Amino acid sequence: MPRALAALGAVVFLPALLATLGPRVDKLVLWRRRQRPVGEGFWHRLATFVMRRPIPVAGAVIAILLVLGAPFLGVKFGSPDDRVLPTSAPARQVSDDIRSRFSDREASPLSVVGPDTRGAGPAELTAYAERLSRIPSVARVDALTGSYAGGRRVFPANRSSGRFSSPNAAWFSVIPSVEPVSPAGERLVQDIRGLHAPFPVLVAGPSAELVDSKTAIFSRVPIAAGIIALVTFVVLFLMTGSVVIPLKALVMNVLSLSATFGAMVFIFQDGHLSNLLHFTATGTLDSSNPILMFCIAFGLSMDYEVFLLSRIKEEYDRTGDNVSSVAMGLERTGRIVTAAAGLLAMVFIAFSTSEISFIKMFGVGLALAVVMDATLIRGMLVPAFMRLMGRANWWAPGPLRRFHRRFGLHEGDGTQEPPIVVEEPVMTGDRP
Repeated sequence: MPRALAALGAVVFLPALLATLGPRVDKLVLWRRRQRPVGEGFWHRLATFVMRRPIPVAGAVIAILLVLGAPFLGVKFGSPDDRVLPTSAPARQVSDDIRSRFSDREASPLSVVGPDTRGAGPAELTAYAERLSRIPSVARVDALTGSYAGGRRVFPANRSSGRFSSPNAAWFSVIPSVEPVSPAGERLVQDIRGLHAPFPVLVAGPSAELVDSKTAIFSRVPIAAGIIALVTFVVLFLMTGSVVIPLKALVMNVLSLSATFGAMVFIFQDGHLSNLLHFTATGTLDSSNPILMFCIAFGLSMDYEVFLLSRIKEEYDRTGDNVSSVAMGLERTGRIVTAAAGLLAMVFIAFSTSEISFIKMFGVGLALAVVMDATLIRGMLVPAFMRLMGRANWWAPGPLRRFHRRFGLHEGDGTQEPPIVVEEPVMTGDRP
């Protein structure tokens, strides 16, 4: 909704306001920059430099992105706990004392509930509790018939409390011997759910919540990613008339986001820079944060891509020269996109001042994604790949070309075909 309102304001209210102000819109300019002739700006020079050496530049940038993204192969997802708080918080101090001075996990038990145990007597309840207590990561099992450890009863039942008593139902409190929010805690939930029970059982608790949350989130990721990729491909095709450029944009976004997530694993999961950023690494990342970061970073990077590609396409439709179109497109969009990226990066950096670690990660990650996309991706990879592909950038099968000519997103009437220009081959010398 905010994006829709922003788009409505940009295409409806902003033109009306500019028409009303007229020349007065520049009345309060503090200083005026000298306009450089076309072809002499920084971004034009950068694009020209990259397109003279597209293979080494692209190889170096891809190598940097792959190195940054490599730690993501070892990502471990978890749920936030008290350690997201600063060490000065009283709740954090209490939990740290419990964690360091008490070895058991009484505060984080798993609840195993049999909602319908009709037909199961004390013998079946006892046998099931004994089997639960034999699981290697279980310290103790408390049940209606007593407490169990290592497959045998260690305490008799305390029936006077009524804690585990309910008609036609059973409750077992499973005390783990491992950290609940951890891969070992997840394996414990799987072991309990895979254990044979004389009646249907349900498992809850911190470890089970982590397992179920990850399943609920990541089971839909392929569908969501497919929808995003399809919509992105269709919109970019309608804008450019090419099937190559949308694929290139998707691949570059994946590279950029992989590098961002790899850096987040390196910093916030593994704990590097924890002293500088003042947080406690838990060995996992909050499972919801990467999804939110992906959606926001992908949308922002596609914004920049559309700004750049629309200007390149306009120049290419006018001249038919792929090389000069890329250089001109980067020159005409460089300042505004860099300013926008800088403003967004500063906003996200402000998030990193939070004392809550997952909010800090959100800010650092998105700031890094925006900066990386505005520099390495837009300034270097895009010109390099578009130079290497040449006129193939604008290729599409015949039926799709005809479809784009009729239904595509055109600035003009969409009937003019670009002139055919024979481009020189890729060079590594002084001329592009």
